[in-house]
Amino acid sequence: MQRITVIGAGAWGTALAAVARRAGRDVVLHAHEAETAAAINADHENRVFLPGIELDPAIEATDNLAHAADGADAIVMVTPAQFLRPTLAAIAPASGTPMIICSKGIELDTGKLMNEVAAEAAPGAELAVLSGPTFAAEVARGLPTAVTLACADANTATRLATALGTPSFRPYTSNDLVGAEVGGAIKNVIAIACGIVEGRALGQNARAAVIARGLAEIARFAAALNADSRTLMGLSGLGDLTLTCTSTASRNYTLGEALGSGASYADAIAGKASVAEGATTAPAVLTRAKALGVEMPICAAVSAILHDGASVDETITDILARPLRAEG
Repeated sequence: MQRITVIGAGAWGTALAAVARRAGRDVVLHAHEAETAAAINADHENRVFLPGIELDPAIEATDNLAHAADGADAIVMVTPAQFLRPTLAAIAPASGTPMIICSKGIELDTGKLMNEVAAEAAPGAELAVLSGPTFAAEVARGLPTAVTLACADANTATRLATALGTPSFRPYTSNDLVGAEVGGAIKNVIAIACGIVEGRALGQNARAAVIARGLAEIARFAAALNADSRTLMGLSGLGDLTLTCTSTASRNYTLGEALGSGASYADAIAGKASVAEGATTAPAVLTRAKALGVEMPICAAVSAILHDGASVDETITDILARPLRAEG
């Protein structure tokens, strides 16, 4: 696995390109915008999405999808979740090509996880999921990071982990793609809720309660999809949830904080170059949860505030007025 192609030159995609190059791989980074690719090649920096981080000059950026995918030993998909399907249709990866899904979300129209989308859009690819507590700037700088790398085939998981692993970037392998994906996707919604708590100055006790009850929602959803409960206690579950729900470096947390402080959704996202995936995941997860018969009150509250014009204060009151019940 010498030639690694990264599709998506946002902050996370750029950071993963830096990881692969640091691991000694030949790296091609695909950017949707031609000017982004040109700037990375000229300046060895992604000034729009990951400013201030020097990139190895050997990383080749391109806006040509066909060129990026051609000859890749492994493809790393880091597109926004809602663009995964059309992007895969465009590149049509060769049968048997290992593909690592790094997009954290759920498809809005179908309620499907990214590995389910990829199985339909690229049926010949050998799928893996990479997820965990990862702020892109820290990863790109080479600060210590550990992630879950899930693949149904243990040998492929080991090969991919070896291809990307360095002393500062440690992939731990798993065979639970669903569990790794569910934790990574839904934690973004819970992070918005935690940001709302911060913006409304409801206190740290309330934020801890949202994290704990949010984890319970994630666990119920994952169990309904037959995921391994142990995955949710690991890096792609509790690890990612904790990081995203406690730091203003999280786009989802800061979106919630703006909402809690009184901003409208439109104002909160105005001028932002990067996507807060939780905003789209909230209604998407409710679509799937309804089909599974899973109750997710925190996700429902976040979706109502974001997309239905629900009052923050009234929504919080409604959640606090829910009947007392056994924990679980």
